[in-house]
Amino acid sequence: MNKIKNVLFDLDGTMLDTVQDLGNSLNSMRRHRNMPDIPTDIIRPYAGMGAKALLKIAFGVDDHSDEYKEMLEEFFNAYQSRMTETTTLFPGMEKVLQHLDNNQISWGIVTNKPSRFTVDLLDVLDLTRRTNCIICGDTLAKRKPHPEPILEACKILNQNPENTIYVGDTLTDVTASKAAGTRSLVVLYGYIGPEENPYNWQADAYVKTADEIINWI
Repeated sequence: MNKIKNVLFDLDGTMLDTVQDLGNSLNSMRRHRNMPDIPTDIIRPYAGMGAKALLKIAFGVDDHSDEYKEMLEEFFNAYQSRMTETTTLFPGMEKVLQHLDNNQISWGIVTNKPSRFTVDLLDVLDLTRRTNCIICGDTLAKRKPHPEPILEACKILNQNPENTIYVGDTLTDVTASKAAGTRSLVVLYGYIGPEENPYNWQADAYVKTADEIINWI
């Protein structure tokens, strides 16, 4: 097995715990409509699936609904104003990043999160200067589960996919990783729903805590 020389991370549910700020943004919209708040536990499994999934569970709208575009922009504006209130690295993730930095292992971020949020969020958390690559959901024409974002990150970092491990918490992440030819690692502390069995995704590795990632590097 080739030595890992490059580590790529998903963002929401993998590197960062963003669910509270996402939930607060949704609930601010619901309160504006005299609707009760949705508990965080209900929002959590959808937090890594993007705004479309969040609007679906909160309001029952999708991209075929007449009000979808307007509500999407409302959600984006609500999230933009509060996205750094509670968001933080998952426990143990700082230890992982320090290990990578100390051992001169390049690492990057490949997320479907739009750049308008990703860049500001990483700046506030002082991660922009540390990472070697940031690929957002709107950086390229295609996004995960297509392999192009992961392949582009490998190209930027001048590393072969077979020397790379992609760390995520969804089937989308594993699908993109396998298609790109990287090894896939699933974090079980992420935003996996109770009805999902991540072991069916057939990733290369699974960890229950972030610091266990070090054992696979």
